[in-house]
Amino acid sequence: MRHLVLALAIVPLLLQHSALPPAASVKPVKVVEVPGYCEGVVFDPAGQAYISDTNHGTIYRVSPAGEATEWAKTPAPNGHRILADGTHLVCDKGAVLHLDAQGKRLADASNECAGKPLRNPNDLAIDPKGGFYFTDPGGSSLKNPIGTVHYVDPRGQTHLVAEGLAFPNGIVLRPDGKTLLVGESQQNRILAYGITAPGKLGTRRVLATLPSKKGDQIANEPDGMALDEAGNLYVAHYGMHTVQVVSPDGTLLRSYPAGNLTTSNVAFAGPEMDQLYITGALTDEQTSKGALWRLDLKGVHGLRLLPGK
Repeated sequence: MRHLVLALAIVPLLLQHSALPPAASVKPVKVVEVPGYCEGVVFDPAGQAYISDTNHGTIYRVSPAGEATEWAKTPAPNGHRILADGTHLVCDKGAVLHLDAQGKRLADASNECAGKPLRNPNDLAIDPKGGFYFTDPGGSSLKNPIGTVHYVDPRGQTHLVAEGLAFPNGIVLRPDGKTLLVGESQQNRILAYGITAPGKLGTRRVLATLPSKKGDQIANEPDGMALDEAGNLYVAHYGMHTVQVVSPDGTLLRSYPAGNLTTSNVAFAGPEMDQLYITGALTDEQTSKGALWRLDLKGVHGLRLLPGK
């Protein structure tokens, strides 16, 4: 009986692992280049992608045919989500912006917390309960771990929910609403926070510590993240030319080539949700062109994030 129990416990992990294509069979396909390092890839219901050229203050809309056109100008756009009403939330310098469906700026969704101005919001995750979480790594590092995580409730009030982090970056909410995952870039790890209620975080644990840089890799910093339907986490690993795939229990399952060296964010799209799109820069963040790449992951189904989810 003991052996049967162990075998049953192993089956879910084997299923998660077997659905993933081998790394050697996956080749990144370049979709489009933009003038600078890009971030924050999201898709609207029509299948159009939106990517943030952070250094040039431009958000591009990319058609399914791979044609990029300027959609909005903001100071330094980063993480991005589309709401159910068709409006957009964009992390930017000092604020989480709210833009209409044409890219026109509306009143900020958040620009302060408890009377203190935000520093540099980076990425965000929508809570189906009506609020959203976002990271603010501004000014933080290993020596100065002042990075924070915030929650904006349905009334529009911003709350501090986690602090003391060394550059909190990518952030996703598991679909059951019970776990918030945060990439802590300067620690090269993924943190998992239990959620006791919307905007209320409980215990924290380290879900995974990611591989370290080697060879021509220039850094090892987890950035944007996305989930598949099996609960596996896809992590844009900045400076590594890589997307890491981590199981729900924190096991490293795959390391896929990302196209960009400074890999910054990821999102699933396509009719079967088996295409992973990747932002970043071809080489370094400051001088290189940015690019949007695609991985075709047959057998994988990304978690379908409808607008507002």
